[in-house]
Formats: sequence, structure tokens, C-alpha cells
Amino acid sequence: MKYWLFYLLIITSSCTSQNKQSMKHQYTNELAQETSPYLLQHAHNPVDWKPWGEKALDVAKKENKLIIISIGYAACHWCHVMEHESFEDPQVAEIMNTNYINIKVDREERPDVDQVYMNAVQLMTGSGGWPLNVIALPDGRPVWGGTYFPKGNWVDALKQVANLYEKQPDKLLEYAEKLEQGIKAIDIIETNTEEQNFSKDFIASSVKKWSSNFDHKLGGTKRVPKFMMPNNYQFLLRYAHQTKDKELMDYVINTLTKISFGGVYDHIGGGFSRYSTDGKWHVPHFEKMLYDNAQLVSLYSDAYLITKDTWFKDVVYETLDFVSRELTNNEGAFYSSLDADSKTLDDELEEGAFYVWTKKELKTILENDYELFSKYYNINSYGFWEKDNYVLIKKESDQFFCKENNISHKELKEKVLQWKKLLHHHREKRSRPRLDDKTLTSWNALMLKGYLDAYKVFGEKKFLDAAIKNATFIKNKQLQPDNSLLHNYKNGKSSVNGYLEDYATLIEAFIALYQNTFDPEWIDISKQLTEYTLTHFFDKEKSIFYFTSDKDPKLITRTIESSDNVIPASNSIMAKNLFMLSHYYDMKQYKEISKQMLHNIKPQIESYASGYSNWLDQMLNFSFDFYEIAITGTQSKNKVQELNKTYIPNKLLAVSQSDSERVLLKNRFAEGKTLIYVCVNNSCKYPVEDTKDAIRFLE
Repeated sequence: MKYWLFYLLIITSSCTSQNKQSMKHQYTNELAQETSPYLLQHAHNPVDWKPWGEKALDVAKKENKLIIISIGYAACHWCHVMEHESFEDPQVAEIMNTNYINIKVDREERPDVDQVYMNAVQLMTGSGGWPLNVIALPDGRPVWGGTYFPKGNWVDALKQVANLYEKQPDKLLEYAEKLEQGIKAIDIIETNTEEQNFSKDFIASSVKKWSSNFDHKLGGTKRVPKFMMPNNYQFLLRYAHQTKDKELMDYVINTLTKISFGGVYDHIGGGFSRYSTDGKWHVPHFEKMLYDNAQLVSLYSDAYLITKDTWFKDVVYETLDFVSRELTNNEGAFYSSLDADSKTLDDELEEGAFYVWTKKELKTILENDYELFSKYYNINSYGFWEKDNYVLIKKESDQFFCKENNISHKELKEKVLQWKKLLHHHREKRSRPRLDDKTLTSWNALMLKGYLDAYKVFGEKKFLDAAIKNATFIKNKQLQPDNSLLHNYKNGKSSVNGYLEDYATLIEAFIALYQNTFDPEWIDISKQLTEYTLTHFFDKEKSIFYFTSDKDPKLITRTIESSDNVIPASNSIMAKNLFMLSHYYDMKQYKEISKQMLHNIKPQIESYASGYSNWLDQMLNFSFDFYEIAITGTQSKNKVQELNKTYIPNKLLAVSQSDSERVLLKNRFAEGKTLIYVCVNNSCKYPVEDTKDAIRFLE
């Protein structure tokens, strides 16, 4: 009997949930004591849900019951669908409560748990997504799983697996043992004993294979759905620039243009949805995630620096306005996401209801400007979605539109600003998407870096202020006296021991903060955090970091995150951090660890470059010149601002307005002068005072 391996319907979409309004409830379970909006959504299901933890697992062992582990997150549409169809149904709940211990997991709070069971489902079915639903033995080892199930399929599966466990438990035990070995094998990283060689030819070959899947017309790759994958384009942008590859640069800029023209970008309120369901970046699943917007701010800031295209600047400013307005609390911390769903006038939850428009609405609001607006945002067959709804999408540049419609650029810009103001005012009267107001250290670090990257390019003080406020929040609330980090924050309470992603992203963000403020506190904290990870996360034999600390309770396997996804792998970020810190502190051991980590991953890169783009970005640091730029003197910050007007991805900055004993600044201060030192591999050019002369050394 092999029902537990049957092919399941996989839907890699988003999932949604949130607290329900306070009222009298027929059912209440243990999730009512949690802070996660996703868990709280299920607090009044008839299912006897328990939060993940030793307590729930001990109950399963004591009662010798199978476990249902159901994993999702608060901005996910299909999680909400399955909740409504199955978890709110008393008859389905009776089957679950009778035969199983039921555990709900917020994957954003517990990415370690999610990673283990996602690996299991991918082994069982070949694919994965959320909601993630797994049946496990009382000891937590999985035996069956999938993603979204219609109610009938879910009930049938529950009955059959429970029946199998009652009558033929040995079959499940045997399968669990085999699957456990498979899960553990996924995270095996072999030590690469071949000679280290990070050549330009290897990178070129990897990019060439990758490029066969590029969509040169619509941008992105030749697949649907389309995800933005910011680290892919961050690497390709840098690589095209450093190799002067015009064709590749054109592809990247076209991709970024098409994404920001599409409906995945919110043309009225700013910010990006998670991904596009179609090939032209038109109709998203509408949820807005902090991590996407953080990384896209960094990416579009760099794109502006290369192209000086004011459209990219507008995208950055509007996205940061959205983050400030809707995802930031009074402490300067950033919330996690906005839901895909919101209520319609009929009081029904509907995906995208907050963001879409009908012709009738637009004609009423815009009056005489409707015709021009409808051309600009394609209120036609190109911009039509479903029912009577349109998702705003641009098809051409403002310059081309002005020429075609005989309107000046100044007049068009004024009209667009007025349209946005009118529609934003009207949209604010609608029922808002639900907010996941928990704060995650890792995602906050990504957004912190996004603000810093925008500040570096545009020099906007409010961006730096927001970054410093967030960094101070993290330092005061999430950083512990022993240099450990906490992962989660909600309602004034920090919880959940930090994961490698928290350390990696925060170290990277604090290095960037030092390079923008030149306050040594931030880079010193980065080094302290790095030392903590080397003590509690690092496997010295294999030169790779585990995702969880050695202080965390053991799961069925201790996972290693090595491939880059929508967010770069925590290991690839750590490899880059170690490289940077090796320069700042002259620590050769950091550099050697960084090189060995990259060397270990190298065999996997060439055949699947898009899954290792942040590793490839690190390989550029070793295969091309990497510059240490030290600036000393009273005018040093002005020199930095001048330098930052040029895209130089292969550099780090060390700055002091007075004499300093720090490695890169020692013996370089000269009274009455501001000097710029450009160095490669401990070999420095003669110091110059003009940034133009320094930039010539970098060409």
C-alpha cells in the first residue's frame, strides 16, 4: 500500500492568515497563546492545534500518536484556502483530533522546522510549497506529505495513513528510516580537496549555460510563474559591468524595467508583490514580503547608478515610502508582510481586492483624464485580469509615451503624480490587506541594507536615519550580552533563538552601516557576531555553517543552507562576510575559510548557476581585482559621497577624519590633507586627493 507517496497537487503560491476580530468563539486551542499572526489565525479552528515544541512532541510520544505538522505563513493565499476548506470544518477536525497530534508552524518563525519537512516533501513528491502538510511518526520522522489538498483528498489521506499505522506500523517505520537517510543526505557538503581555482573562464562558462534560459523580450527566465530573484540580477549586473558585456547588461536592465512596469510593482502605493503568475510580470499573487522589497531596493539603486534612469530612482523612492508607511513601527523595526487577500464590498476575502480596478471606478475617479490614464496603464486587453478587474501595467517608457501622445514629459509627470494621489486616496477607503506584524531579525537586516544602499546612491538623509534607527533597535532588542541573536520580535517581546540567516544578514548589514557612517561600533559588532557563528554554527572539518546553533534542540537532521534562493543562502552571505572582515581586520584565517567554503560549493555551480548566484558574486571577489579604499582627513566623508556616484561593486571603504590605529587606516593620516589610498592585495597606489584620480585607478 503506497498511498502515502501519491502524487500531490503542488501549488507554489502564497498563503494568508491573521488574527480574527475579538469575539466569542466556539473553539479555542493552544495557539491562542502565541504571538504569530499565522498561528493566531488558527487559534479558533476546531482542530486541536498545538505550537511546535517539546511539549507537543512529548504528547505524541506519550500517546503513541502520529503527528500532523502543518506549515505556512501569514501572507499566503493557499494556506488560507486550506484552512477554510478543511481546518474550519468540525468533521475534518474530528478525524484529525482523534488520530493525530496536530502541530501548526509559522515557517517564518521556525525556518529550521520548515526546511527539514520541506526537504522531506521534495524527496517524496519532487516538489514543494506552502501550505506544507506532513504526517510524521511520534518521534517526528516524516512518512507522508504534500502541499495544498482539497478537503476530500485530505480526509482520504488522513484515514488511510491512520489505518496503515494501526494495522501495519512496520511499513511506516521502514519507510521513515529510509526517508530519514535521504533527508540527511541532502545536506551533506563534501570537502573539495582539489586545487583551488576561481577562474574567470569558470564564471563565464556558468553564465553562458545560464543564459540559454534568459527571456530577452519580457525579462527574467523562460518560465511561469516568474520570481524576481534579486540576487540573480545583482550578480549579473555586476558581472556585465566588470566584463563590459553589453548584451548581458541590456538583458538585466530590460528585466528590471519589465518587472517595474508590470503589475508585480504597485504603481499606486509603491512596493513589489512576491511574484508574477504570468510571463509579462502582470498579475501577481499580491502579497508583499519585506525581504523582496528590501533586496529590490538595493538592486534598483545599483541599476540607477549604472543607467542614471530616473524611473529606477522613482521605484526606489516609492518602495521605501511604502515600507516606511506600511511596514515600519515606532521603534524603527520592520514588519514581515502584507496579505494577498482583503475584503470586498460583499465582506468576502478575495485575492488582490485592495489593488485592482474596474473601468467604472477609474472613469468616476479620473473623469476627463481617464482616456490618457487608460493608455498609460493599459486599461485594455493587455491590462485585463479577470471578472471586471484590471491590474495596472506599463508597456513603454515615458519618453516613448510622450512622443506617441503628443504630451511633454513635465506635463505627463504632473499628471501621473496626480493620478497616483487620487487613486491612493480612493484605495485607502477599501478594506486593507491584513498585516503580519512580527519582526524577523534576518528580514530586518535585509531592509536595513536596502536603506543603506539607497542612501549610498542617492544621499537621502532620511534613508540613513531609518537605517540607524533600525540598527539601534536590533542592537538593543535582538542582540544579547553573549553576542547571540534572537530571531523574532512581537509586542515588545523577543523570542526564538537566532538562525544562521539572522547572523549572516545582520553581519552584512552592519558592515554596510560602517561603510556609510564610519562608526567603528558597527563593524566591531559584525566581527563579534562572526566569532559567535564560528563557535556555535561552524563545522570545522567541512568548512561550512549549519543553519541552527549547537544550542538549539535537535531536529531529525541539522540542515545546511547552501543554495541561493529568493534570499541568498546564509552560507554564501557568510562567505562574503568573512572575505570582507578579513580585509578590515587583516585576518587571514577568515579569508581561508571563505575560500574553502566557495571551493566546496564550486562543483555544484556550473550546472545550476541561478541557484548559486551569490556564490558567483563572491567568486568575482577572488577572480577580479578587489579594491581596499582608505580615505583619511577632514573632508573624507565628502570624498566618499563623490566616490559613491560611480558604480564600483568590487570595493570596500575604510574612512577616518583623524589618525586611526585600524589596519586599513594606520599611518595614513596627514594633517591638513584628505588622502585617498587605493590598494589591491596589500599593494597600494600613491595617495591622491581628487576622487577622479582614485576612480582612474579602479578602471
